[in-house]
Amino acid sequence: MSFHVIVPARMGSSRLPDKPLADLHGKPMVVRVAERAALSGAEQVVVACDDPRIQAACQAHGVHALLTRVDHPSGSDRLAEAATRLGLADDAVVVNVQGDEPLIEPDMISACAATLVAHPDCPMATVAHAIDDADEFRNPNVVKLVTDAAGRALYFSRAPIPWWRDGPEAAAPARGAVWRHVGLYAYRAGFLRGFPQLPPSPLERIESLEQLRVLWHGHRIAVHTSALRPGPGVDTLEDLARVRALLATG
Repeated sequence: MSFHVIVPARMGSSRLPDKPLADLHGKPMVVRVAERAALSGAEQVVVACDDPRIQAACQAHGVHALLTRVDHPSGSDRLAEAATRLGLADDAVVVNVQGDEPLIEPDMISACAATLVAHPDCPMATVAHAIDDADEFRNPNVVKLVTDAAGRALYFSRAPIPWWRDGPEAAAPARGAVWRHVGLYAYRAGFLRGFPQLPPSPLERIESLEQLRVLWHGHRIAVHTSALRPGPGVDTLEDLARVRALLATG
């Protein structure tokens, strides 16, 4: 199986300025992400960035980096530009690995790509893992999803779905019945290039979930249900300290 990894990275994080270059035991975070992604067996790993400083940091560590436009409204737009500039064929599989996931599991990346290959009726695939904690289930910052019998997404929501009508409200959901969405995506390159031109959907605006645009326009998303949980991402200084500690002990 052949697939490509593109890591979108931008400097403009409001909560953690210059986040891609945050030091993680001698290497910038975006380099750590690219190195983890390379362990997935990808044909190539490319960082798509908006700042020459990110490109220079990647090149200093032997990581391929493309300097993309600074005005992209989303990571998907940045990926689309990178896929075009890399000359990827329409049927090439591209996995989007976020630049703030330095502990991403390489096996999760390859499994996401394999799921897309196994679903020729889907232009996109993603990952989920089981939720068995009631607080996590009700947390609006935790995105939930439900699938059909073939493992394709029916809906994503910040609300607790599916809701157990006859169950006690405080109970934790049964393991395997509720899935937490992991923000890891695989695309067919042709679909990825066209995605930014799809009009945003009302559901996307309500939930603030870009993947709902795909479902709204009638496309399907295949879901890999993983036994693994992703490592912690980095959005704040506290997250950065946690990841540094984990790397020091790992």
